Amino acid sequence: MGLLPTPQSLWPAGLLLAPLGARAGNADTSLNDGMILLLAVLVLLLAYLALAARRRRERDQQAHLRQLQEREQRLRLALWASNELYWQFDLRRHALEITRVAPDQANDLIVQTLLDQDPHIHPDDQEAVRTRLIAYLRGDTPIFISEHRMRSENGQWQWMLARGRAIAREANGRVVRLAGTARNIDALREMESERQVAAEVLRNMAESVAVLDEEFRIVAANPAFSRMTGYAVEEVLGQDTSLLNGDRHPPEFYQQARQAIRAGRSWSGEMWQRRKDGRDFLCAMQCNVILDPGTRRRLYVLVTSDITERRRIEQELRYLANYDPLTSLPNRTQLAERLAHAIVQARRSGHKLALLFLDLDNFKDINDSQGHATGDRVLRAVARRLQDVVGPGHTVARISGDEFAVVLEDIRDAAEADRCAQRIIAAFETPLRLDDRNEATISPSIGISLFPDHAQVPTDLLKRADTAMYRAKRGGKRGYVRYVQAMEEDSRRRAGLIAALRRAIERDELSLAFQPVLSLREQRYCSVEALLRWNSRDYGRIAPCEFIPLAEDSGLIVPIGEWALREACRTLADWMRAGLDPDIKLAVNVSAVQLLRGELPRTAASALAQSGLPASCLELELTESVLMGNAEQALQRLDAFAEMGVSIAVDDFGTGYSSLSYLRRLPIHTLKIDKSFIDGVASPDDREDAAIATTIIAMARALGLQVVAEGVETAAQLAFLERNACDLVQGYWISRPLDAQACLSLLLRAQRQPGARLDPAATPA
Repeated sequence: MGLLPTPQSLWPAGLLLAPLGARAGNADTSLNDGMILLLAVLVLLLAYLALAARRRRERDQQAHLRQLQEREQRLRLALWASNELYWQFDLRRHALEITRVAPDQANDLIVQTLLDQDPHIHPDDQEAVRTRLIAYLRGDTPIFISEHRMRSENGQWQWMLARGRAIAREANGRVVRLAGTARNIDALREMESERQVAAEVLRNMAESVAVLDEEFRIVAANPAFSRMTGYAVEEVLGQDTSLLNGDRHPPEFYQQARQAIRAGRSWSGEMWQRRKDGRDFLCAMQCNVILDPGTRRRLYVLVTSDITERRRIEQELRYLANYDPLTSLPNRTQLAERLAHAIVQARRSGHKLALLFLDLDNFKDINDSQGHATGDRVLRAVARRLQDVVGPGHTVARISGDEFAVVLEDIRDAAEADRCAQRIIAAFETPLRLDDRNEATISPSIGISLFPDHAQVPTDLLKRADTAMYRAKRGGKRGYVRYVQAMEEDSRRRAGLIAALRRAIERDELSLAFQPVLSLREQRYCSVEALLRWNSRDYGRIAPCEFIPLAEDSGLIVPIGEWALREACRTLADWMRAGLDPDIKLAVNVSAVQLLRGELPRTAASALAQSGLPASCLELELTESVLMGNAEQALQRLDAFAEMGVSIAVDDFGTGYSSLSYLRRLPIHTLKIDKSFIDGVASPDDREDAAIATTIIAMARALGLQVVAEGVETAAQLAFLERNACDLVQGYWISRPLDAQACLSLLLRAQRQPGARLDPAATPA
């Protein structure tokens, strides 16, 4: 009812539809008018219904269009968000259609389609792609999957992962079109490559690496772990790390280590562990906490290095640094430390301190007549006798050669020191028993100095005792003398020598002698060492062991050392102009004063520049005690020489105190084994010197250093060094120190006769 128009609403339309004649009121036509009116109503109704249906269809179409647009937009978003391409490949035309979604300038996502007859697959990958495609078309694989390189729009090759299936087939079932998605996997390939590299690095690491869970169970390990512990990786997976615990630490030690690891992000330390075969080894450990990428659980990465051998070498070097290897007594360095400590204690307590300086009378005669091996046995017996007499409460040290020292602490007067000296002299009246068949009788001369009566510092105390000992020697030996102020004759001579030394350069009293060094491998002279000599107008020829300490104490060693360096470089340059092999090196000794006080790098550079020699020709020799006693300062100075190209040698190695860590840090090229260790290497009764020499050679080789053996005086010593692969030798058996002209003649003769053993046949300089 509500849908039909009312008569009133149809009235105007009726007027319009009715003919003009009907308005005249013809009664016969009323029926026709009604029909017309009805038809009009029906027409209007049909028009209304058609319009409503059309509008409904339009709304449905618009809704469907919106749905299509939304689905298309979701598809665009999905392709864009996944960074994937949609592709179709026509097998008949070999045409590849690629569709991608990318934002335009207005940041709207637009669809880009590219049709290409050439897929632009990398030539190296085409065969593999073809193989995978054939496998899919044959039905061998449920889906086509391929990783290969394709050329990008910018012309670069990029790795793509393509997946697809058949979407069109011919009537016979043959596939004619494939479709699927593809994505750039350059980043994934790079990550996988990095993972593989990391795994390979881990597999080839020398350090053991193990991954532990929160309960310290092993979840992964590298091959180095197996090499270090003796356990196969499969044996330890899931095992607690206590499997490796030994008995060198109490159980509490391992528990404390675990607590420390749990408490922090990293931990490091040293720990004794036990191998599968029961042997213990010392580890340096570094443990860091990581999170499992999947579960976010804590894991511990434990990196371990076996430092057993390194610690053994360090202990041996530490022992050599502080103890005399022949007698096992404290050496000069250790004596100085103990003496300084004793002085501090004596100063606090108000008591006295005595230093007894002992020198064995006529010990040189024993060495000369019975050999160095017997001399060494005598020294060991002397050390035991002194320790027995003095007792465990006092220090007995071997200073050098046949010189010993005794430190008596907490004494009340000088008479106690005198009584100790008397007991020592009396004890040596009994012969020393060397072995079952041999004995030796020897006596000491003893000098005594007291703190605080005679000196306040260790060096002065040692000097005073040394002075008193020489007075005891001059007094007939086999006795003791306490230092007194009247002993000033040596001091006056010392002052006179220093005054004369100040004028030595201007008086042209200094000269250089040169001692060749032989390469055992090449059998040729490879270097010469420049040795300083002084022939004073007032005092005659002064031994280097006497005037060089004076020069160092007075500071004169700086100008003297500069003169020696310039003169040595000038001489070598003259030799090369005379035809000497340009590969010959020149070694020049440098004192602690020169290294620490003077401008030695500038002096060396000036000497090289003036002579025209390359820096590689120059080698500076510093004693072990100089380097190790001032290691940090020496490191700074020596770095300058390393930059110049000047090499560094450690002289008298083994007599001082070396730190392995400093030896590795210092730019050192050569170790020179002290003569005292070479003297007994060829003696069957003296295994200590041979062991020390071979140890130093092996250690130097491990550190990549060259070794020179000093003081080679016999063919047997030379043969021993050749057997043990010593690099260079120096000594009277090779050549005595010679003046410049005699040394040049020797070197030139050696060049003309390579490999020949030449006798210098000249008077030593």
